[in-house]
Amino acid sequence: MITITSTEGLSAFCDKAAKAPYVTVDTEFLRERTYYSKLCLVQLAVPGDDESDAVLVDPLAKGLSLDPLYALFRNENVVKVFHAARQDLEIFYVEGGVIPKPLFDTQVAAMVAGFGEQVGYETLVRRIAKAQLDKSSRFTDWSRRPLTDAQQTYALADVTHLREIYKYLSGELDKSGRRPWVEEELATLTDPGTYVIEPEDAWKRVKTRTNSGKFLAIVRELARFRETYARTKNVPRNRVIKDDALLELASTKPKSVKDLGRSRLLLREARRGDIADGIIAAVAAGVNAPPEDYPKPDRTRDKLQVNPALADLLRVLLKAKSEELGVAQKLIATASELDEIAAGLREGHALKGWRRQAFGEDALRLCDGELALRVKGQSVVVFEV
Repeated sequence: MITITSTEGLSAFCDKAAKAPYVTVDTEFLRERTYYSKLCLVQLAVPGDDESDAVLVDPLAKGLSLDPLYALFRNENVVKVFHAARQDLEIFYVEGGVIPKPLFDTQVAAMVAGFGEQVGYETLVRRIAKAQLDKSSRFTDWSRRPLTDAQQTYALADVTHLREIYKYLSGELDKSGRRPWVEEELATLTDPGTYVIEPEDAWKRVKTRTNSGKFLAIVRELARFRETYARTKNVPRNRVIKDDALLELASTKPKSVKDLGRSRLLLREARRGDIADGIIAAVAAGVNAPPEDYPKPDRTRDKLQVNPALADLLRVLLKAKSEELGVAQKLIATASELDEIAAGLREGHALKGWRRQAFGEDALRLCDGELALRVKGQSVVVFEV
């Protein structure tokens, strides 16, 4: 196995990869103790059977720059192949300001090609590459050096088998004509906005059933403080304030550090110092926010008049279409999107792009009474009325 520990070595491999049709990519990282992921290892492979065609890159090596890799990521003549790419892409966007293009995500492609919902890499290795993975090194500390032989073998397997998986899935997409479906799905992954959380919008990630404007204003200010503090100190959000504690604080509205001592859920470290001061200031800002500045949650779904019988029929139609097309149901439409259609909304995700072609048009015709469903043996058949 080859481990690259210098910029010159990485540049040489990337020059080689620039002449290949694709390069498979994976990473190993740690995030348990930091806000930003700590990149510990990058795995790369190009087509071929030579030992030099698959390498490990040690970003922790002294003096190594990832600039040659970022240049390869910008080279649109080489397809960058990942599996479940989101976290990897976030790391590269944060560290290098780059999103690899063109991108191919084998998890997305597998869902389109009939391998089920969010299929794991191990499953694809077993079913396509006809191999087994040793997962014993999966949760090891990738920041420690030297890496063990088992760690290196595990890490390299994440890109060597990926070559065969990519070739198979790419061929399946060409045969089915569904490559545009995958490209449409990847638009979100290649959008830089996917990886940016603005502190003023952080409250939207906190799940609450309360629609009180004042309560949500306090949640907004607490979430804003937490996001800013966590980012500045590079610590996980839940090391500052956990969600359940944040909601408790929005309810109890503490005015002093002494009041924080009565919290049941607040971490000990948050009851004093900068975090405590930040919490008190955030609660005060939320309490004193003018009503016109209250957060406005999306209450569209609260007003939906869902036809439950129609919603059930749409679920049956979705299942039938999913089986007919060999595409994961969740990829086509979610339960909430079916409810929206059954309530008369016509702007949802399931009615756009390839989904409209695969499911949406028939869903609308079912709603309009132009299609019906019947059982034939073990299958559901769609027919015109």
